[in-house]
Amino acid sequence: MNGSEIKKGDVIVVALGGNAIMDKKGKAPFEEQRAATRKTMKSVAELIVEGYHIVLTHGNGPVVGNILIRNEAVSSEIPPMPLEICVADSTGGLGYMLQQALCNELRAVGIKRDVVTLVTQVRVRRSDPAFGHPTKPIGPFYSREEAASLMASNKWRMVEDSGRGWRRIVASPHPIALVEGKSIRTLAESGAVVIAAGGGGIPVIRRRDGSLEGVDAVIDKDWTANLLAQVVGARYLALLTGVEKVALNFKKPEQRDIDEMDAGEASRYLRQNEFPPGSMGPKIAASVAFLEDGGHGVLITSPDHLIDGLERRTGTWIVPDRHLG
Repeated sequence: MNGSEIKKGDVIVVALGGNAIMDKKGKAPFEEQRAATRKTMKSVAELIVEGYHIVLTHGNGPVVGNILIRNEAVSSEIPPMPLEICVADSTGGLGYMLQQALCNELRAVGIKRDVVTLVTQVRVRRSDPAFGHPTKPIGPFYSREEAASLMASNKWRMVEDSGRGWRRIVASPHPIALVEGKSIRTLAESGAVVIAAGGGGIPVIRRRDGSLEGVDAVIDKDWTANLLAQVVGARYLALLTGVEKVALNFKKPEQRDIDEMDAGEASRYLRQNEFPPGSMGPKIAASVAFLEDGGHGVLITSPDHLIDGLERRTGTWIVPDRHLG
């Protein structure tokens, strides 16, 4: 590869969106999920062959939603598991799929490399304002009557979601630390390919006695990817999503794709509400934070364009403010 400023030996955190594994509705058959995983890991293996140090993380939205649906479907026979366990389950399952697929791809090209999945706890603050203002919809849709019953019996907060029914909403607090950060760094420095903080990680708070406690919340994976990049000393961050490039006026007649913008431009577009908080907004905000913390560049593109994006042939690059260079 001859990617512009990226050099062999650089550490790159690659954050896979849920679409790298499953369709947005979460209904792809397992074999389709496996095929999508293999395709993405083939690109990751190629990067490793070229000498780059890759650390992986991933989303879990559709998968954890399915786990919650199964929870409800059998709730009369088996007590439902709390959200923290559902996040952990999805992290383990998806990590296993990615781990096996990457191991097989590396073996096919003659590379012996440990690939390790770490189910990762991510600390959040008990005082985070998000707990008082939950916004993240999760799980199945319910009728108004079902929602009223669940709100009364489970103390859930629920909202009507775009005319499709009522859904539970939970907090999405800001991540502040990876509990297993030292282990992740040690494994990465040993040469292993680490898959960590899947689904944004399992949200936990620190009790007064120093122990940890899981909370019913979900963490945005892009913000956790930023933390992960700091932990492993990554110079670059690749956020893989459902589009090849970031666009202004997305899906409007005047849509304009962006090849590159600096952190200042990205921040200005955020202030102008160009990027919705439920989709591209967190990626742009996390990218700016990564660059402000010393990162060298962020690529946003689709899984199919990972390699071309790193070689600057496509995708959107967000770079440090040009006047600082």
